[in-house]
Amino acid sequence: MKKSLKLILLVGIASSFAPIAAAQSSSTEARLQALEAMVNQLRAELAAEKAQTDNDLIVLERKAETIIAPTASAAKAGSGFTVGDTTFKLGGFVDFDAHVSDFSDGGFAGGSVVRDFYIPGATPVGGGDNGTTTTDLTAESSRFSVTGSRDVGGKKATAHIETDFLLSGQGNERVSSSFAPRLRRAYIDYNGFRVGQEWSTFQNTSAIPESASFYAVGDGQVFVRQAQLRYSTGNFQFALENGNSTITPATGAGRIEADSNTLPDVVARYNLKGGFGNLSLAAIGRQLRFDTATIESESDFGWGVSAAGRVGVGEGDIRFSLTGGEGLGRYVGLNSINAAAVNPVTGDLEAIPSYGGHVSLRYPLTDASRFNIGASALFADNPDFLPITATENTQSVFAAYLWDIAPKVTVGIEGLYGQRELEDGTDGSLSRFTFSTKYGF
Repeated sequence: MKKSLKLILLVGIASSFAPIAAAQSSSTEARLQALEAMVNQLRAELAAEKAQTDNDLIVLERKAETIIAPTASAAKAGSGFTVGDTTFKLGGFVDFDAHVSDFSDGGFAGGSVVRDFYIPGATPVGGGDNGTTTTDLTAESSRFSVTGSRDVGGKKATAHIETDFLLSGQGNERVSSSFAPRLRRAYIDYNGFRVGQEWSTFQNTSAIPESASFYAVGDGQVFVRQAQLRYSTGNFQFALENGNSTITPATGAGRIEADSNTLPDVVARYNLKGGFGNLSLAAIGRQLRFDTATIESESDFGWGVSAAGRVGVGEGDIRFSLTGGEGLGRYVGLNSINAAAVNPVTGDLEAIPSYGGHVSLRYPLTDASRFNIGASALFADNPDFLPITATENTQSVFAAYLWDIAPKVTVGIEGLYGQRELEDGTDGSLSRFTFSTKYGF
């Protein structure tokens, strides 16, 4: 009886707790299902984010391929790097020169440009036994340039700017040799036009001899950079260039740089290129004029023609030029002869006739070395009224050996001899030995 009563009580208690347990079980299952739903939703969101991230990475990679990959291949090909829609190219070289110069009839103070490179009309004369020998180490001819190009209206537009450190008036060799940069070239090209400062259209730059020094045998060469407006079409080029007349005064001594032209210099040129190399024929017409507060305005007409080029000979090439005219002045021989002179009797301005040229041979000895040799001369037909101290001619010869010791690294040695002679036969000479090391980039 007691056992039956206990059994009934236990069954009753269990029955009373059964709904509670069932409720708790149902609640737990609901929570588990909700949790599972949340996990599945989180997985879906993570998968969607991963897919979006992968898509973004693909887009970025494609953009990188369109920007970085062409830039890298372009840089490898030497055509620069791209920023926005403009392609830039950096260029230039670091150049170290060591010169040992012997002037037979005088000398120049330290820092003079005559000790940096050959200027035919500056060779001292008439110094007797007062010769000097100097040694100079310099890196002033090192050069840097930036070129930018982009598409403008379906045509390529290019801008170029270039500097070096020669002819600097803001440095010295006492402590830091801190020479200031100078503007060499700065121009814009578009649709056949070139506007800015550039080599004169009258000059064929491919005819310049290769040398270890900055500039060799320049006596009879055309060598001018100046502001201009040039148009090129086919084989023809036409240009209006900055006019500046260098005048010998009535005293016959010194030089007047008469920057008083009212008309620009006019140049026309024809170029011929082929497997043989290149040839050019150029003509120039220029106003010779000076007008100062103390000198009445005078003017004359100057003109000249020049044939120049580079022609292949076996594995090497010959570079040459022949130039002549009246009033060429600063265009030839680094202004060794002025463009005109003032007649001391009449006061008229008379153009000075001059003619000259150069020839050089560049011949490879191995794949990494070559030999250069050349000669140059310039002659003036001075008016009778000029004094006997006027320059009658300058002449020079040179020989250089250059060796590429590594990619874009060249060492060279050079010997140069130049001579200047006056109207009365008095002369003087320069002998120079140069060692150079150049790294181009």
